[in-house]
Amino acid sequence: MEKQKLLINGERLKTTIETFANFGRTKNNGVTRLALTEEDRLAREYFQTCCEALNMTVKVDDMGNMFATLDGTEDKPPIVIGSHLDSVKKGGRFDGVLGVITGLEVVRTLKDNDIKPRIPITIVNFTNEEGARFEPSMMASGVLSGKFEKETMLQKKDANGMVFADALREIGFKGEEANRLNEATAFLEMHIEQGPVLEHESLKIGVVDCVVGMVCYEVQIDGESDHAGTTPMAMRKDSLFAANNFIQEARKKLSVIDEDLVFTMGRMNVSPNIHTVIPNRVVFTLEARHKNPDVIKQVEDIVEDLTGTCENEGCQIIAEKLWDRSTVMFNEDIVKRFEQSAQSLAYPYKKMASGAGHDAQFIASYIPTAMLFVPSMNGKSHSEDEFTPYEDCEKGVNVILDTVLDLQSL
Repeated sequence: MEKQKLLINGERLKTTIETFANFGRTKNNGVTRLALTEEDRLAREYFQTCCEALNMTVKVDDMGNMFATLDGTEDKPPIVIGSHLDSVKKGGRFDGVLGVITGLEVVRTLKDNDIKPRIPITIVNFTNEEGARFEPSMMASGVLSGKFEKETMLQKKDANGMVFADALREIGFKGEEANRLNEATAFLEMHIEQGPVLEHESLKIGVVDCVVGMVCYEVQIDGESDHAGTTPMAMRKDSLFAANNFIQEARKKLSVIDEDLVFTMGRMNVSPNIHTVIPNRVVFTLEARHKNPDVIKQVEDIVEDLTGTCENEGCQIIAEKLWDRSTVMFNEDIVKRFEQSAQSLAYPYKKMASGAGHDAQFIASYIPTAMLFVPSMNGKSHSEDEFTPYEDCEKGVNVILDTVLDLQSL
């Protein structure tokens, strides 16, 4: 007879989610908890209190990242669980914070059952994942992984001119570089999906095997401004008409590459933006995301080709690649362990890619890493409407707990 699985306390998990939501709760039951604000300070202090109540040692590094460690019976690199406590403006109660709470509930469950881990367990709260107050997003994990330069990040300013380093000192969470996460047995990040796939397919768990690569272009189309009433149609150089042609052609060609390719024209500026004047310049972005670099290369070829072959209304079209990123593949062994745990718990799941960026993609560059998703109702996130059923949160934490126990045998 198979031994009964160790499970978390679902009611306690729900209470913890709602308690953290009180730090910045909005009138519409969302959360505004921007990085290094008073709300963030209160959430951090509550997190520290919870960890110290579990006899965990809490340390803070030079970027404000928090690491709470439960000692193991052996001196080994820890199994790290976590995510971030900051939110966007008028965000939800689950984004980021659920990953931190997952770590708390795993440790609480071990304590409930008098289980002392062989490998230490660390819960992490990464600073400023969202980038909603201080750009860029995933700032602190980017510094840890060497993607961003520390001094440059410390001097970033918010919209009011507040410097990141000063804000970090003001809330009392400026620590030492010696406390950084330098090595670990594994990093496990649970997150809400922030998309509609799991709910649409009636699945409870998404085992994330990668964060997809992407490319972002800025397309500039230059024409001529003339009077909207006196210039014959055949004599116009209308940059907005040309932009419309470009976008329609791009959509038609990109749509047939691969069903998993997603692409967006997300920002557009039209000049002079006057209803009586023919537009002389349109600037818009085009970004695309896919896990296969060959697909991204096809996107790039199509965009470059369209600058010369698209019907341009007599305008000049220039496409500049602003930036790109490669697909980050997660650790195959941990991904497999997630799958095995979901199967053993009889939770319907699928392997999937993450279209959004997460701290895990940076940490994966030097620590064995994988992510787990739980469903988002109607795919909503970065919104006060964000919601994941508490029962689904519980299932996700159970998979993390089961995987942590499995990793103890390493």
